Amino acid sequence: MTTASAPPPRPGLRLLNHISTNNIKGDLFGGVTAAIVALPLALAFGVASGAGAAAGLWGAVLVGLFAALFGGTPTLISEPTGPMTVVMTAVIAQLTARNPENGLAMAFTVVMLAGVLQIAFGLLKLGRYITQMPYTVISGFMSGIGFILIILQIGPFLGQAIPRGGVMGTLRALPDLVQGARPTEVILALITLAILWFTPRKVRTVIPAQLIALVIGTLLSLTLLNMPGDAGSEGIRRIGEIASGFPQLRLPFFQADDLRLMLVDAVVLGMLGCIDALLTAVIADSITRTEHDSNKELIGQGLGNLVSGLFGGIAGAGATMGTVVNIQAGGRSALSGISRALILMVVILAGGRLAAQIPQAVLAGIALKVGVDIVDWGFIKRAHRISLSGALIMYLVIGLTVLVDLIVAVGVGVFIANILTIDKMSALQSRSVKSISTGDGDLMLPDEEKALLDKGRGQVLLFQLNGAMIFGVAKAIAREHNAIGDCRAVIFDLSEVSHLGVTAALAVENAVEEAIEKGRDVFVVGAADTTRRRLEKLGLYAKLPAERTSLSRREALEQAVGALS
Repeated sequence: MTTASAPPPRPGLRLLNHISTNNIKGDLFGGVTAAIVALPLALAFGVASGAGAAAGLWGAVLVGLFAALFGGTPTLISEPTGPMTVVMTAVIAQLTARNPENGLAMAFTVVMLAGVLQIAFGLLKLGRYITQMPYTVISGFMSGIGFILIILQIGPFLGQAIPRGGVMGTLRALPDLVQGARPTEVILALITLAILWFTPRKVRTVIPAQLIALVIGTLLSLTLLNMPGDAGSEGIRRIGEIASGFPQLRLPFFQADDLRLMLVDAVVLGMLGCIDALLTAVIADSITRTEHDSNKELIGQGLGNLVSGLFGGIAGAGATMGTVVNIQAGGRSALSGISRALILMVVILAGGRLAAQIPQAVLAGIALKVGVDIVDWGFIKRAHRISLSGALIMYLVIGLTVLVDLIVAVGVGVFIANILTIDKMSALQSRSVKSISTGDGDLMLPDEEKALLDKGRGQVLLFQLNGAMIFGVAKAIAREHNAIGDCRAVIFDLSEVSHLGVTAALAVENAVEEAIEKGRDVFVVGAADTTRRRLEKLGLYAKLPAERTSLSRREALEQAVGALS
């Protein structure tokens, strides 16, 4: 498959995504294909979230349209995703429990706030930092979300409503759910899973398995398994009729007592949306051999979620499945995402009544399969072979994500992973802190300088630092300096230091001051650029004669050795 890089945007079009008319046929076909994939997933995620099928559908339209118009990834398809639906479900359940009358309006306000935060992240140019997390944490986080989605679908899969209390509520109610399982709906859900798993690849390239499962499951519920009814009767639970026409504007709603909770929820939803979208954008880049604009993409995602919340749609982000399908079908510019949103809008407006007969058990099967696909099974199986500590971090993040809280999971995972990384880096860099007093040491020195050290007869010590001196190296600097025995002169060589952190700089300062207090001749040589400026700001050079800080290493050795005679 040949691909073409998207040309840089013209100055007058910087506000918009890359929209091209050079590939109209491919973009339209990509948009149609992505719309077909989006329809069953949007229905499933809308129902699973608790906001309703219409909220899922309009979320797919509005997030997709505005992200395509104003984003920074030409081929990205944005819509409600499994991870975003998991958070959205928790937000709706939490807020409706606190305020049954206005909880849903507050949940849509959270979506708007999440969009505003994403826009702010983009304007502050934080895009390149969002996904800079260890893979063990990302894998554990996404896998945890997959497990949550699976657990939350157990109730609908068995023909019952999702129990209160989210994951823990479902797990506690599991015996009752199994005992009260409704065979007809369980059969529908199992048939749905079978279609999703066993549809041949050749067929899936023509018609998405989700759409096949949706159509066949609905037809079976109306014929062979015909038990007409709705969520309030003994028949098959169906999603009910979707109101025709455009959605109504929903103004932000909040109460002072719930504002803090809503802001926390918005941060979680916004951050997850950023991670989800940017990771998908990287996948799109790898397929199309282009490079997305992270900050612009965040602005587009934020606008999409802001508008979606204003019109009663659930939150969305870049969707891997829809994006890959779009690219494979020929989509190359944002015209594909725009056409997908418009096509989906027409389908909603014209076919809302047809959706009324779709069984909730079929949508539960589709959502459960999405949850299974989100789990990073490949890495789970081999993580312990690659790194035991990495595997433990991943398992911890999965457990915290499922059983505690998403923010806690990411925070704890990133903290532990960074601590372990810093410890390993510090151990490696500590080997670059060396002190020698003879030419037989393991420092790489010219023969002339080794000869000068030998001439010093152990009275001239060369204290050398190499590479990046992060804060973890401070202990090594102090340890190496404390091991110094009697000597007349100490030369601190910083010529090979690429970065001198604040903590390491203070450790160098302490070592210099202690050497001065003991009456030794002290030289600080080789510091340049940011390293020298940092030491100057600390006032280190003011404590030494100028002639001892402006020499080369060889000149300092000559002067130190000369002072011995």
